[in-house]
Amino acid sequence: MKVAVIQFPGSNCDADALHAARLTLDPDAQFVWHAEEGLPKDTELVFLPGGFSYGDHLRSGAIAARSPIMRAVKAHAARGGFVLGVCNGFQVLTESGLLPGALSRNEGLHFQCRTVTLKVERTDTAFSSAYTEGQTLNIPIAHGEGNYYADPKTMNELESSGQVVFRYDGNPNGSLNDIAGIVSKRGNVLGMMPHPERAIELLLGSEDGRGLFESLNNQGLGKVGVNK
Repeated sequence: MKVAVIQFPGSNCDADALHAARLTLDPDAQFVWHAEEGLPKDTELVFLPGGFSYGDHLRSGAIAARSPIMRAVKAHAARGGFVLGVCNGFQVLTESGLLPGALSRNEGLHFQCRTVTLKVERTDTAFSSAYTEGQTLNIPIAHGEGNYYADPKTMNELESSGQVVFRYDGNPNGSLNDIAGIVSKRGNVLGMMPHPERAIELLLGSEDGRGLFESLNNQGLGKVGVNK
């Protein structure tokens, strides 16, 4: 199993993402710099970490979405390869068009940094199969622009097609329909604002994020979307 963690100027959760990937998925997971034009051979999961890519200039994730490496990430996703975007990574996914909607300033305009409760909406995705439907998770957040928004038509499509995987139980940022994480229609791209990579060891206060990585392990990565 091969995992690539993308680094942008301003990424600050990249080391957390790499540690989580190495601990749960791939002992040889590696960083890939944003200026690269290709992914390592046999990459199966691309991890877009949190942080403040390009200092959140223009909009969070807007410049990172146009980095050279994102052409390879889009091609990887088009082949069915798995992509996980957390916090700023979620913002990059919406800015690049890999996921619908947008992330705007938190309701109340305050940066939120605390542990929140999530509810698992679906367990039939590559990212959530290790959980049980309705299970509650304690996962930390750290964001100023995590307020998920989409137009009414897009929201209806998200809900009717079952693309909402995680919802907040106690909305910290004003996200429509309490959305905390969504998956692409194909099911191979997940974006979420909470940080599962910061909840994989009891030393960190929770192991509830570990199920996401265990779910990916259960998929038998290597069968789809491999970058040859």
